[in-house]
This record gives sequence, structure tokens and C-alpha cells, in this order.
Amino acid sequence: MSKLTAGKATPHGAHVQRDGVNFTLFSAHAERVELCLFDDEGNEQRVDLPGRTGNIWHGFLAGAKPGLHYGYRVHGPWEPARGHRFNPAKLLLDPCARRVEGETLDNPLFHGGYGAPDPHDNAALGLRSVVVHDNYDWEEDAPPRIPWGNTVIYEAHVKGLTWLHPALPQEIRGTYKALGHPVMINWFKQLGITALELLPVAHFASEPRLQRLGLSNYWGYNPLALFALEPRYASNPAQAINEFRDAVKALHQAGIEVILDIVLNHSAESDLDGPTFSLRGIDNRSYYWTREDGDYHNWTGCGNTLNLNNGDVVDYAHACLRYWVETFHVDGFRFDLASVMGRTPEFSQQAPLFNAIKNDPLLRALKLIAEPWDIGPGGYQVGNYPPPFAEWNDHFRDATRRFWLEQSLSLGEFAGRFAASSDVFKRDGRLPSASVNLITAHDGFTLRDCVSFDHKHNEANGEDNRDGTNSNHSFNHGTEGLSGSLDVIERRRASMHALLTTLLLSQGTPMLLAGDEMGHSQHGNNNAYCQDNALTWLDWSQVDSGLVTFTAALIHLRQRIPALTRDAWWEEGDGNVAWLNDEGQQLTPQAWQNGVHRLQILLSDSVLITLNATAEVAEMALPAGEWCAIPPFAGEDNPVIVSVWHGPAHGVCVFQRS
Repeated sequence: MSKLTAGKATPHGAHVQRDGVNFTLFSAHAERVELCLFDDEGNEQRVDLPGRTGNIWHGFLAGAKPGLHYGYRVHGPWEPARGHRFNPAKLLLDPCARRVEGETLDNPLFHGGYGAPDPHDNAALGLRSVVVHDNYDWEEDAPPRIPWGNTVIYEAHVKGLTWLHPALPQEIRGTYKALGHPVMINWFKQLGITALELLPVAHFASEPRLQRLGLSNYWGYNPLALFALEPRYASNPAQAINEFRDAVKALHQAGIEVILDIVLNHSAESDLDGPTFSLRGIDNRSYYWTREDGDYHNWTGCGNTLNLNNGDVVDYAHACLRYWVETFHVDGFRFDLASVMGRTPEFSQQAPLFNAIKNDPLLRALKLIAEPWDIGPGGYQVGNYPPPFAEWNDHFRDATRRFWLEQSLSLGEFAGRFAASSDVFKRDGRLPSASVNLITAHDGFTLRDCVSFDHKHNEANGEDNRDGTNSNHSFNHGTEGLSGSLDVIERRRASMHALLTTLLLSQGTPMLLAGDEMGHSQHGNNNAYCQDNALTWLDWSQVDSGLVTFTAALIHLRQRIPALTRDAWWEEGDGNVAWLNDEGQQLTPQAWQNGVHRLQILLSDSVLITLNATAEVAEMALPAGEWCAIPPFAGEDNPVIVSVWHGPAHGVCVFQRS
């Protein structure tokens, strides 16, 4: 092996240069850092990183090439009460590794120690970082830059979306390649979605508890290596990086953006009983929020919480975001449990990572979406994120379900949510698009399950149905489960139509859960994070074509309504919206709070949405003018001009001024 020289303190991780590889590792409290190199037979050679600049340890290895397997052993104090858990017996992953080889098995050798450091070496388990060269021909790729006002997000799981698709070549089903295949591109275009939001694709691990139950982490919210692409979604794991880039390029050519769900709030090392893979052994006290006794603040519910108030950890997270944009040309991020990003430890709009993003021209131009809560004190922060962040709006989700499925919401509150929740988001120059409207997401019931189950059914998760929320605002229409009488089935369909219409024709940014448009069910499981099986995979042989047509028509209609695409707040008398009663007249102040659940919404003075959320048939007089019901609410041919809508129970219709 060539001699290791000091090298440079930047960039993060292992960086290929013309004549070798530069290695860097952050650790503020380490006393010594060994770079561990492995040959093809697995033999290990250790050499100290000779350079240190501030808290960055670094070295340059001349002659090293892509494909080299490496790791670190980090020496320092074992003082758990002070947050220090250094143990050089443990081979550690580079937090900035671009590729990881090996499996994260439930093995005691991964534990760093309890009262004393565990002396057993874990290198034989074979979990290693790999040097990667990122050259790729992007040709003429350019980001679609879809305006927020025209954005329709489609949340999907890489594997679950395509694993059962019969029209795809079998060898690419469930992979990155499938995302960019013409079959899927045509599906996205048929629906009319403009952004594909993917559940985590950074390398993740299955929790030891799940492994002991014979289950695995399916969603991916348990990150092992945030810079590394998850290899299990590649048809050829060694080519995962280029397969994903090929998919992004194909999606961009079709005018579809790619948004990544990213987990910058905890790691797969879990609580103090969890494994030591990387951060805990490199600099536990810096990377995590620790208590005075050395244990973790568990504000994520996952055992630990990243300390994004630490400047070096912020640099790490910032570099990670830039890497995904520069290397994979992604168009945005959805940040899981994003309140952690703002903890100082109290939530602050001026938190270091927020400021780093706002001050970075590359990042601030992206679509940035916060899941605006964590489970710590003061963790619920809906509406409190600084621009340019948009946020998941659970007010919209709950209000829409309550209005249609429980009839437990006033017309006033429903209208407020329909109008992009201006009471929550209209501040600091934020626009209506800041409200990411959803009725379902990966976490919770699917749309079909919302109208088929009153209660969660999570027994398969191995927690005696204790996991998952009990507050679903769902309604089974009289029969628990997917079966039911013809009347029950028809009423469920009406409710799905009403929910979808509200989602896709409301002001704000709509997010559709993949599978909702085709009637996918998880049989009442509202927390299917550990179900990598037919429960979660979309069954393309059971597509409800009528529901698909209905959903696609609404999305395409949305793009023709200026009141929705302008991304400007509605003001009284501006012609964008009018709120009418069942006589076609302006609602009175009393009706907003005490009126029956019937409403007409006139958008851009040309599109009329009629809603009857009661259990009775209702006749509603349309406002003055000639109105024709439009697809998917009426046939294409011979449109009938009407002045009265005979609204079925829990029904909705959309009319166009003729």
C-alpha cells in the first residue's frame, strides 16, 4: 500500500482524485482515527489518518481506486455519562459513504458495550464502506422546475409501486429502473401527476426487533448511511447509482420532478441497547442530543435524535443534501420528523440547518417539504416553518375526513382548509402552496381503508395491535372490512369520490398516495412499515379502472382552474372563489357555523363544485347561468345543461359554466 499522506479536509467522505483517494472523517472528541482498508480476501490493514484540520481528520492514499472497501476505528474516551462511547474494537462505517457492502444483522458484535467497551472485534461481519466514482453522462438533463401552483405530488415506494406490475420486465420490477420505464412514465402522464415523491432511498437497516420477529423495515425510515443509495432497489446493486440516475433522467424528460423523503432526525443505531454502526462510535456526544446522564433524548421515538444544533453535524447534513442534488439531480426533499431540524433544543425558525438551506442557492431553489412535527416537547410545529419550506398539513387531512366521513365539522372550518388553511400558512410571505394537502399517506390508512374500516388492524406487525394511531376519522359505512352489500360498496365509492375531489380541487399543493387511485387496500393496517409483502405492494391485476379515470380527470381539471394554479391567496371579491348555499346564494355568517353540510364552491367564476356531505339526498339550486356536469361526473357526449343538482348522500359533482 502506498503511504498515507495528510491530504485535504474537504470534501466530505472518500473522494476519488486523479491519482488516489482523499479520506475525511469528522470527530471532535477522538484521540486517534485509523483508516481500515480491505483487500479482495477481506484482509484488513490499518493506518492512522495523519492530518487534522479543526475537527476533520483526513488523509490521502495515492493509487487507491474506486471499489476499495474501507472503514474506521476511532480511539477516544469511554465515558458514557459524558456521552463518549469510543471503542476501536468496532469497525465503523463512514457516515458519508457513497456505498455500503454487507448486512446489518441482529448480532451482539455490533454492540459497542454497556458498562465497559465490548472487546470483541466485529470486522468479520463484513459491513464496510466502498469508494465510489460518480462520473455520469447526464446529457442535456435539466430540472423540470414545475411551478408550485401546478404541482401534484404522487407519494410512492420504489419497490411497492412496481413489484407486481405485469407489463414490466420481471427483472426490473421493484427497482429504480422500473421508475423510468415507459410503462410507468405513461402511467404518471395518464394520471397527470407532476412530482414523484419517493419514500427513503438512502441505505437503511431493519431494526433488530423486527429481525427477531422475522419481519423487515419496508418504509426505510431507519437510515444507516445517508449518502449511500439503497442497493435492494437496484436490478444490479453494483450499478444502483447509475440505475437511479437513469430513472431521474427519464422522469425529467417526461416533465416529472423527483422528490426524496430523507431522514435527518435519527439513525439506525437506535437507543443505548442498539447496535453501533457508525455515528455512536465516531463521536456520540456530537452527533446526538444526549442527556446529563449520557442517555439520549428520544424526540423521534426511534431511540436517538440527531443534534442539528451542532455546527459540524449541520455541515454533514448540509453536504448530504447537496450530494443528492448534485449527484442525482433530485428536485426536492420531504423531511421526515422535520421539527428535529429546528431544535436548538427548542424549535427555532433560525436554527442552523434552516439557515444553511436558506443561504444555499442550490438548495433553496428546490421543493422543500417538512413533516412539521416530532414527539418531543413543543414538537408540533405545523405552520411555523420558515420559507422556502412547504409543510404536510394534517389539519387538511383530519378536517376532510371529518367533514365527509363523520359530519363533525362546520362549513367554516371545512372552507378554511379548502382555502389552503390561510389561518395557518398565510404569513411571512408564504403562498398557498406551502400547505401540502393530503388525505392519506404511507403512514396511516389508504383511501379505500378509510371508507372500509372503523378500526386499525395491525396484528401482523407483532405488537398486539398497539402500534399505529387510533385517531383515523374513518368510516366503514356499516360493515367492517372490504366486503359489504351493494349499497355499502356504492356509498364507499361516493365517499372516495368526495375525498378525492376535495383533495385535488382544493387550494394548496395536493399529494396523492400511490395506489389510492386504483383502490389499493392494506386490509386495515395503518402502520405497515414492516410489511414488505402483498399487503403493501400495489396489485396491478386488481386496478379499479373507474377510480383511475375519475382521479386522472380531476388532476387534469385542476390544471385548467386559475384559482388553483396561480398560487395566490384568495381575497373577497377577487373572482377566485365564491361560497354558496344550497340555494346558490352567498352563505350567511350563521350558516358558516351552523349550516347543514351542503355547500357550493365556485372557482374562477367558471367551475362549480357541489358538495352534499349529509346522509340524505339533497336538491341544490345552482347559481345563475348555464351549467353542465363535466367528466368524470358526466359523459363526454351530449352534455346536459342543468339548473338543479340532485345530490346523492355523501355526494359531489363538478359543473362547468357553458
